Amino acid sequence: MLILRPHSLPLSGAAPPPLLRRQRLAHPLIVSSSSRSSSKGRSTEDDYHATLKALNSNGRRVPRKSLGQHYMLNSSVNEELVSVAGVEDGDVVLEIGPGTGSLTNALMSAGASVIAIEKDQHMVKLVKERFGYTDQLMVIQEDFTRCHIRSHLISFIESKNSLGHEPKHAKVVSNIPFNISTDVVKQLLPMGDIISDVVLLLQDEAALRLTDVSLRTSEYRPVNIFVNFYSDPEYKFKVERTNFFPQPNVDAAVVRFKLKPIANYPSVVSTKSFFSMVNSAFNGKRKMLRRSLQHICSSLEIETALRDVGLPSTSRPEELTLDDFVRLHNVISKLCQIVDRELSIMSKDQYLGAYEFISLKVLNQLESS
Repeated sequence: MLILRPHSLPLSGAAPPPLLRRQRLAHPLIVSSSSRSSSKGRSTEDDYHATLKALNSNGRRVPRKSLGQHYMLNSSVNEELVSVAGVEDGDVVLEIGPGTGSLTNALMSAGASVIAIEKDQHMVKLVKERFGYTDQLMVIQEDFTRCHIRSHLISFIESKNSLGHEPKHAKVVSNIPFNISTDVVKQLLPMGDIISDVVLLLQDEAALRLTDVSLRTSEYRPVNIFVNFYSDPEYKFKVERTNFFPQPNVDAAVVRFKLKPIANYPSVVSTKSFFSMVNSAFNGKRKMLRRSLQHICSSLEIETALRDVGLPSTSRPEELTLDDFVRLHNVISKLCQIVDRELSIMSKDQYLGAYEFISLKVLNQLESS
């Protein structure tokens, strides 16, 4: 298997040597049977040559490993990303890390207006030079993990509304650096009020982990609860590592997160306290919940709350579904509110001896209700 190295890149405008052409064709993309064959108004310069040309410009710039830069060489992958997201004329699309602009090109060819966030100032310059002036594209040089993406998106959508377009929700379509995938997911998924779909090209292992909700596995983690709280995730297809330059050590995959409207979020007393409880539960993953949640209330209260929602008192976090956690959180929150209210009207001396009595009293009330 040939691995492209910086010194093997041809000079700008030159044809790739035979070995590079063979690598490009010898390892096709693994995709679903619904692969699109063309894209509306796509540039005649394909992603392979455009990427090499861009990387060879401005002093033969090499992808930066510290930024997780792996550029897509296969135009059909970008077309599939656009297809999975259902990008249509007039859509607003957020792209994270446009790199040399190959996916940007496919998005704009489908009629989307693109707001691209790029950390690397050299890539920002390349994308602006490649596309020139167009009201279809806004490039912002920022670190996505630290930027105020909500305000950027709202401003961009409002600017499109003022031009007569009326996109109700934005979409996200990105080939993101593998090392920031969890940060990106956590930042985007709670934005169902302004984003409808998030389609990401991720490391294959991460893609499988984020979309699998199997209980009692070592891969079942708080992030699975988070992902399913805010979205309906779907693993779409695998992408061979040989479609990237430089070639990573792992394969990739495309995942679509269909974001839930706020009204469809699971009903919890507080999302902040809910995820705090979930994280606490998994901090002691091998422990029973009656021990790992003792900082919230007593073991006796946790056991009773578990029984109240139809779960064994010996339950561990990896045995609970999203719905189980939601119901458990709401029962514990109700219990804590009642106990706190009873204790708030007592003096300090009364408080010291009354907590266990009141807890038992409240538990009996909950069990009988």
